[in-house]
Amino acid sequence: MCGDWHGNVGWARMLSRALPALAPEVTTMLHLGDWQMPLAETDEIFAETSINKIYVTCGNHDRWGEITPLLDKHPGSAVRVSEIAWLLPRPARLTIGGREVLSLGGAASVDRQSRIEGLTWWPDEVITDEHVVAAIAGGPADLMLTHESPANTPVRPVREILRTNPHRFPAKALEASGASRARISEVWDAVRPELLAHGHLHVAAGGQAEDGRRVASLGRDGQNGNLALLDMRTLKMATPHLRILRGLAERWEDDYVERERRAASVAKSLDSMAADGLASTPDALRDAKVYINGRRTLDELIEGVRRRHTRRSEDNEEDEQ
Repeated sequence: MCGDWHGNVGWARMLSRALPALAPEVTTMLHLGDWQMPLAETDEIFAETSINKIYVTCGNHDRWGEITPLLDKHPGSAVRVSEIAWLLPRPARLTIGGREVLSLGGAASVDRQSRIEGLTWWPDEVITDEHVVAAIAGGPADLMLTHESPANTPVRPVREILRTNPHRFPAKALEASGASRARISEVWDAVRPELLAHGHLHVAAGGQAEDGRRVASLGRDGQNGNLALLDMRTLKMATPHLRILRGLAERWEDDYVERERRAASVAKSLDSMAADGLASTPDALRDAKVYINGRRTLDELIEGVRRRHTRRSEDNEEDEQ
């Protein structure tokens, strides 16, 4: 699970370089909104990881002017917007690892007064009474994904932010935010998930209500606690420290430089034109990288070359006829 990225391509790339060492078996990412990622770059960033699905619970700062028409064309269904990214409707129900998952995106923008409607702010960010009714009608859930925090959160740092209003947001904005959180609480209390995870507040912390239900708040891009590893069997979370993530990403970069050096050397061996002082062909470079990464043996590469560049004798005879 990841919290707010705000279109930060560099941050996403850093996480993608840490993930193969950190969690090579994980294939699904649950994103908690304020996503804003360029789609083609997202696919490219995660191409060398095992992540093949990113389900986005949209936030208040996502582009609702584009999102709402997409979701309206496919009522109640997730919409695939790239090779790996899916936008979830409000509400959405998924089954992951045998667990019932409820997603309810949206939130109130307390910084609305500094934004431009239709460009950087959209009224569709609001969680409506209709969303609440539909979410509750789906019945109990094990895991609830939101962008907004519940009003009666057990997460102490979130409660402190809401109490002190450190950024001095105006009363009208705070009133809209309170109504938004109340709607999340209404659903949270009705479906009673074991765990609710949200973003939006840009603080990484957790808490447990008196009845045992847990709430996890994830940090934003660049912060500790932006990424969490969730075990769907137990619904327990682990949040690797930022130093670990950056260290793994740096190790990936060092390994990448070494792999590129070795691949270039192998490509020269595979490419007969290298003997004439010419550059390696794209096919030779691709085959070299596949070999260096351990995806194919040298014998398999040779067999692939043979198949690409030779034909059966009967094919030759047909051509002659």
